[in-house]
Amino acid sequence: MLTFPQIDPILFSLGPFHVRWYGLMYIIGFVACYLLVSYQAKKFKWDRLIEHLDNLNIAIIAGVILGGRLGYVLFYNLPYFLQHPLEIFATWQGGMSFHGGALGVLIALTIYSRRHDLDPWKIIDMYTVTAPIGVGFGRLGNFINGELFGRTTDLPWGMVFPYGGPLPRHPSQLYEAFLEGVVIFIVLWLLKGKPWQADQEGKQLSRWPHGSMTALAMILYGCFRFLVEFVREPDAHLGTVFLGMTMGQVLSAVLVGMGVILWMLRRRKAAGTS
Repeated sequence: MLTFPQIDPILFSLGPFHVRWYGLMYIIGFVACYLLVSYQAKKFKWDRLIEHLDNLNIAIIAGVILGGRLGYVLFYNLPYFLQHPLEIFATWQGGMSFHGGALGVLIALTIYSRRHDLDPWKIIDMYTVTAPIGVGFGRLGNFINGELFGRTTDLPWGMVFPYGGPLPRHPSQLYEAFLEGVVIFIVLWLLKGKPWQADQEGKQLSRWPHGSMTALAMILYGCFRFLVEFVREPDAHLGTVFLGMTMGQVLSAVLVGMGVILWMLRRRKAAGTS
């Protein structure tokens, strides 16, 4: 059994103001996103996007926070928040849904791109490629907080979490940080140039249309999250919700299906215009 590192969730304090590791992880994700999207825009010579990066990142932050929080409220604990509505705004206590955050970002980027006559799928792909960095650091924040831990285990790397009782548990946050963060980022980053490839006549190759990076990310995340849920402790107030599956598995299965459909639609669209 490994010893859980007792890291204070509060990084430092200035009077009544507390800077938490969890919040810092989001900041790292947003900064990495900004820098890597800027890099891609320059690499693929999309100057118009560079002009909009600052405003786009404000839209991204709003989409992540609003979508992530509302997703958690609606999907995971609606009865509680109906009784305690003011706690909906207490994001510093944790409680963010990846699925809700992803939907919030998609909506924010789609609205912004259409209002400014930018190709939404190019933009969404660029941000999707960088998103696993934020996801990975977010899971590290969960680990530091000692939340979202796994089920009990007798494996040698099991840990006793402060709020998980006396038995060792899977450090499922670290599994997710690696799979949903490191692995997905490496795959997407290596493939990010595929949608920008064109034939000798300048037409986009239909095998990797714009939007395919987003579809691939949805499929990969959904599959990894579905698998990790087998060793992640279900929410105590939810348990299993459908055919023995947790809420995370249900949402991830839907995400995989949506990713497959999106890939097919984008390839069909690209084939029809090539």
